[in-house]
Amino acid sequence: MIPIQTEIKMNKLEKRYAWELELRKMSGEIIDYRCKPIGLNLAPRLKCYYYPDFLVVYRDYFEFDETKGGFCRDDALVKIKVAASLFPWFRFKMITWTKKQWIIREFKI
Repeated sequence: MIPIQTEIKMNKLEKRYAWELELRKMSGEIIDYRCKPIGLNLAPRLKCYYYPDFLVVYRDYFEFDETKGGFCRDDALVKIKVAASLFPWFRFKMITWTKKQWIIREFKI
């Protein structure tokens, strides 16, 4: 059995993606990952934060992955786009589980 992080409460979709990340870690594709490790301050005066689902650590960069089912609310899409523009040194991806497969959308500025 593959161990996954248990210190953070994850929903079913996040658990499914964590298993995927754990396999990628075991294969050496990624170094590590964390579930909901930090909040990114998008608008300090408004106290608007974005809490990405996963931080994924690669050999030469960091990536924030947001997991969604078949539906994504507009505010989630706006927040990830704003985060990508404010923090260009990270990569941001929306990972959607649709029709029994992962659909990956990367946000670049």
